[in-house]
Order: sequence, then structure tokens, then C-alpha cells
Amino acid sequence: MPDFSAIQRIYFLGAGGIGMSALARYFNALGKKVAGYDKTPSALTDQLINEGIDLHFNDSMESVPEAFRSKEGTLVVLTPAIPEDHRELLFFRMNGFLLLKRAEVLGIITRNKQTIAVAGTHGKTTVTAMIAWIMSHTKESCSAFLGGISKNFSSNLVLNEQSQWMVAEADEYDRSFLHLHPYAAVITAMDADHLDIYGNLGELHKSFALFTDQISRDGFLVIKKGLPVQRTDRGCRIITYSLDEKADYFASAVTLKESVYTFNVNTPAGTIRSVSLNHPGLVNIENAIAAVAVTHQLGCEERLICESLASFSGIQRRFDYVLNTGNFIFIDDYAHHPREIEATVRSVRALYPGKRITGIFQPHLYSRTRDLAVEFARSLSLLDELILLEIYPAREKPLKGVSAESILRHVTIADKIICSKQELADKLKGKKTDILITMGAGDIDRLIDPIKNIYR
Repeated sequence: MPDFSAIQRIYFLGAGGIGMSALARYFNALGKKVAGYDKTPSALTDQLINEGIDLHFNDSMESVPEAFRSKEGTLVVLTPAIPEDHRELLFFRMNGFLLLKRAEVLGIITRNKQTIAVAGTHGKTTVTAMIAWIMSHTKESCSAFLGGISKNFSSNLVLNEQSQWMVAEADEYDRSFLHLHPYAAVITAMDADHLDIYGNLGELHKSFALFTDQISRDGFLVIKKGLPVQRTDRGCRIITYSLDEKADYFASAVTLKESVYTFNVNTPAGTIRSVSLNHPGLVNIENAIAAVAVTHQLGCEERLICESLASFSGIQRRFDYVLNTGNFIFIDDYAHHPREIEATVRSVRALYPGKRITGIFQPHLYSRTRDLAVEFARSLSLLDELILLEIYPAREKPLKGVSAESILRHVTIADKIICSKQELADKLKGKKTDILITMGAGDIDRLIDPIKNIYR
């Protein structure tokens, strides 16, 4: 295992990714020299540069700071999105640099901490942020690596070197979460995803089972009721949660008034009454139940749990209100899996019954579109109108016969079109709708401000 104390410089290939940027911030806060490459500038890379991290956006060794071209005392961290023929990556490999994947580095950082790892094919970012926000109000506090920008912390990194507690998002992609050995863990969902890695749902489930095997024997697993993970030989306690189905932790007496949910949480030790959540969507009540289960099991005071959830502000790009003029609402969401899209649209319907909803969706990955085209179409058909952007490829090359049309042909609503990002502004001008939702995990977030300016 590398000794990070002997490393003075850390170079990030793919520094603008949400997980990579949190690590870059972590090492920068420790006083290490940090630099890196990313494909395109973004608001997040702008923030990293303002924090003193040296970034560039062209694949060229000439752009790499000279100090980082020496392998002595330098660690190179890479994301799976970096292609194998990337020139900087080839240089580092050919010259014997210490190269580690992002997940390996996170595993090393968390190994000597009391780690709470939150896994699941969706919901994990919000649950991670909720747990971190609750724990930040306790005496022990915590550090945290988040999979999104928390509005409460204004960052994807929470750093408290005095605390032994670490809350970390556990990514199932590329089996990354198998680098974690947590004290406690959460599993929010195990839907078919990343089949380019796993091949089939059974293999994905096997990976989750291996993840649970790595939980401390004296720790516990909080898992959504009904998910197919059984008690492991390691014998950690298993605690179930649910939105409204009877489980170890579940909600009851749910009410909605002026976009604020109030509910009770039924626990093995009794009922926590009148929990408030000023964060829309029934799915977020379910996320809150998971966070309550973890922190309640850790002994956090019920009063602190309730106060923290009442002040929880959410995550950027998770049911994120961009505009709300009264007559028009614009919501942005990271939803990029059929289940997430369904949950987002149904939440909007519940909050605003009878309103016309237009969705703009950017599919993420050719392989995910190929594997889940029919499921995507079914979820998108819950909209009144669909504007479908072309596929964001991320790390992938195009697949023959796979395009946005693969989804559109199965969408059952009449108002549906495909358009390019360049055409989108013209398509929206003069378009009347009550609610507009942008959804996707690619670069659709860079269209938010232009869309906002159209409707403002």
C-alpha cells in the first residue's frame, strides 16, 4: 500500500469528475501540490483552479507542470473515463510512475477511518450527503467524499481531520466499491446498470454481495427492504428500511404542505415524530429514512437528526429548482437511469398535479442506451412532452445501430422530438409549458444557464 506521506505531488487525469475533484480538493487541503488534466472546462474546474489547483484541458505533456514529470514523489490518479491512448497516460505508464485508480486512492484514505459507505445504483449521493450533514452536527462530526455538490457544504468534500468518521459514496461502476472496507454501509438500489462491465444483472448482484462481505463484523448494513442481498458469513447486522412498507425503519403519517414533507419515522426503538424535509420528492423521504437508520444506529440524538434533516438543502442537480416564477418552474436533475427518471417525473406530478411537464433528456453512454432503451422510453412516456438530445458518449465509442432514436421509437407520447444541443435554444423559444425538467448525467448541465436565460 503506497505511503501518501512520502508523496509530495498528485496529478489527476480527469480532474473535473465529481469523485476525482473531491480527491483533488482533499490532497490540496493537506498541503500537497496538485495538478491535472480534464477534457473540458466547467464550473467545477473553475472552482478547483481558484482553490490553487493547476489544471489544463489539452492532452499534451508540454502542459503538464515540470515538477509533475518526475516520478519521484509523484502519484498519478486516473478515472476509468480516460482512454487508453491518452498521451499523458501513456507517458506516465512508460516512465514507471505510480498510477492508481480513483477508487484505489479512496480505499487507502478510508482504510484507517470508521467509514460509512453508501452504495446503490441510484439515491446514494443524496443519502451520503444527508448522513454527512446529520453527523456534522454531532460532537464526533465527520469527513465525507460526496458524489455531488452539497448545497449545505458548498462542496463535494467535507474535511475534519480530528474526526474518526468518514462518509463515502461507494460507486459500483467498475467494481470500485470493492476497494472499501467500511464499518457500516447502505445499499439503496440494485437495478440493472453498468452492464458493459457486469454483463448481466446477476453479476451486478454478486458484486454487491462481495461489497457486503467487506463490512466490519461488528458493524451493520442498512438496506432497502426487498433487495436481494442476504446475510453474509461475516455476520454483520442487517437493518432494513422502506418508504412506507413495514421494515426496521419506515415512514408513516406523511403530509405535504407548501412543498415541505412532514412524517414520522418508525424505528426499532420507537417513533421519531414530525420529521420535516424541505426537499421535494417522495424518493427523498425514502433517502431520509436510510440516513435516519444509519445515524440512529450510531447513537445520534433524535433531536439532532430532526434538526439536520429540516435544514438539509439538497445536492446540485438532484431535483434542483433553477427557476420558479409561479407560472413556470424549471427543475434540473441528474437522473440518467430509467428508475431515476420515473421517480423524478412522478415526484413532479405529485407536487404539481394537472400541470404540463416537458422533459429534456440526454442519454448517457451508448451501452446503457442499448441495454435499457425500452425502459428509458417507458419512463419518459410519463412526460407530456419529450425533447431527446443525442447520446453523451463519455468514455465510449459509438455502437452500431445505437442512437437516441433507439429510445424515441418506443416512447408512446405524441409530443416527442430529437434535437441537437445546438438546436435546443431555437426549439424552446416560444414553447409554452408549465414545468420544464432537464435530466441526464452528461454535459446537459452546461445548457442550464442558456435555458434559464430563455425563460427568465
